Amino acid sequence: MQIKALDHLVLTTQDFDRCIWFYRDVLGLELVCREGHYALRFGVQKINIHRRSAEFLPAAKNITAGSLDFCLLTETDLLEVKQQLDEYGVEIEEGVVERNGALGKMQSLYVHDPDGNLVEISKYQKQ
Repeated sequence: MQIKALDHLVLTTQDFDRCIWFYRDVLGLELVCREGHYALRFGVQKINIHRRSAEFLPAAKNITAGSLDFCLLTETDLLEVKQQLDEYGVEIEEGVVERNGALGKMQSLYVHDPDGNLVEISKYQKQ
C-alpha cells in the first residue's frame, strides 16, 4: 500500500458561524454545501465541518472541538498574512518562526481558530 495525499479532515465546531467567519472570511477558504453537509475547500483538499459530535458515522471515537493541530500552506508572504490577521483581530500565538515541514524548511505562524484548534500557517522557503 502507498498513501499519496490527504483528501480531507473533519473539524467539529461549537460555533458554526464563528468557524465559517474564520476559515472563509479571514483565511479565504471556499465554503461549499452539498446535501446539508458543509466543507471548506482549498487547493485539492477540504475540511469537513461537523456541528456536533458524530454528526456522520462512522466517526472518531473521542471527538472534541478544539483538539486539532494542523498546518495550512500559503504562497503569501507571512508578514502580509500577519497584517491581514491583525486587521481581523486574530491573535498571533507565535511567529513568524522557522519550522521543518514535510518538504523542508518553512516559515510559520500560529493562531487559534474560534474553537481553539491550533492552526499553523506556513510558507516554504525558496531553495
